[in-house]
Amino acid sequence: MADGTQMQPRAYIGSFTSAGGRGITTAALDPRTGALTPLHHTKDAVPDPSFLALAPNSSVLYAVSETDQGTAAAFSLNSGEPPSDHGPSRDGPVLLDGTVPVAGAGPTHLAATDSTLYTANYTSGSVTALPLHADGRLSSAAVTHQHHGRGPVGERQEGPHAHAVVPDPSGQWLLSTDLGTDSVWIYDLRGTAAGLRLHREIPLRAGTGPRHLAFAPVHPGQRDTPRRAYVVNELDSTVTTCRWDAETGELEPLGETRLLPPERAAAANYPSALAVSPDGRFAWAANRGDDSVTVLDLTSADLPTYVTTVPCGGHWPRDLALHPTGHWLYAANERSGDVTWFEVDPATGTPFLAGSLAAPAASCVVFEQATDG
Repeated sequence: MADGTQMQPRAYIGSFTSAGGRGITTAALDPRTGALTPLHHTKDAVPDPSFLALAPNSSVLYAVSETDQGTAAAFSLNSGEPPSDHGPSRDGPVLLDGTVPVAGAGPTHLAATDSTLYTANYTSGSVTALPLHADGRLSSAAVTHQHHGRGPVGERQEGPHAHAVVPDPSGQWLLSTDLGTDSVWIYDLRGTAAGLRLHREIPLRAGTGPRHLAFAPVHPGQRDTPRRAYVVNELDSTVTTCRWDAETGELEPLGETRLLPPERAAAANYPSALAVSPDGRFAWAANRGDDSVTVLDLTSADLPTYVTTVPCGGHWPRDLALHPTGHWLYAANERSGDVTWFEVDPATGTPFLAGSLAAPAASCVVFEQATDG
């Protein structure tokens, strides 16, 4: 077995280089304390790598370049020197073959399967599928589906704005939240190779501005319980709870939960990201404006219950990421330029601030799993 230091997993932090970010930061993660220690920055390898995703086998890291010309990039994580007795290699991700156009403007989010990389293109309001080669490299044969529609909130909903792409746990469907159309677009991935076949569009309440979506886990004792999906809404500070049927690709909205207490409900606030605990008991939402993290109790048979909010430890939390163990929660605070981490109380779901890492224009955090040597 490898030395404990050699086994230390890594985190990858995206950023906006146009606002002073360091590209993609590689950081060592101490699973005992949650602490992040920076190892490497990609700097100018890709402009504005605002969102990242790991390949299913964790050997390739993908990034969107959130620019008007919209591109994606693949980075090898196996090209650096092996860890030494003095700790992990300080080499970081190595860019493979340059960037590839996504045939859409302002990509904000992406997701990788074994065969395809999907991007949500905010400015153009579209979703793109890019085939992947066997080694994880990107193909340039982009397939794009354009969303249509608008919402009632003036300049924010003058047209479609696809914000996220999330494969469902069965791997048969792709769900895309669209802030501009107040809807979730569902794509059927069965038998489509790297194509995009629209299944249906599910409307949510007008003016909510759906931004991100997360599925709750289903455990062995809950096989007969319909899976839930939670949509965080940027324009009215709510989370919409939905029932998800993977057999038919049907998403049924059930109701909404407010993310701020009544005394702060009128304040300008733009929720960004949602994380769900591995046991499905809690969810956390990041609030930009209120600069807080909301704790939700998911154990009710009906809708989530608001528990509390805690300060995010910075300003403008653009992303919220839960470590796979469920023990540590991380906020990428874009405007204060840091990533803060919290220890999560397993009984109440309450996060307690544990540390901070300077990360200019931080925009997201993803985690690499530790492996035995």
